[in-house]
Amino acid sequence: MIELTRLNGTPMVINSDLIKTAEASPDTMLTLINGEKLIFRESCEEVTERILIYRARLLAAVARRLPDGVDVQRVVSLAGMPLPRESTTPTPFSPNRDH
Repeated sequence: MIELTRLNGTPMVINSDLIKTAEASPDTMLTLINGEKLIFRESCEEVTERILIYRARLLAAVARRLPDGVDVQRVVSLAGMPLPRESTTPTPFSPNRDH
């Protein structure tokens, strides 16, 4: 879940997994997978950054709970994102990528 600000200044927490598209017009309009459209003050770049940070925190929490001996790099590669200590830019999933 990420927190964004509605145009009237009210904060709103949204499930980032439900976002289908984000458009700048000049405010950011998010279209959810159910077709609902929401407008926020944050830029598309800020929304993307908050989603990446949220997902990185989730992956870090999973990594902390893995039993000893589990290959964290393999688990992360399946999620298609680098570990938090690496680049914060998402990378596409590649099943043939060595980890």
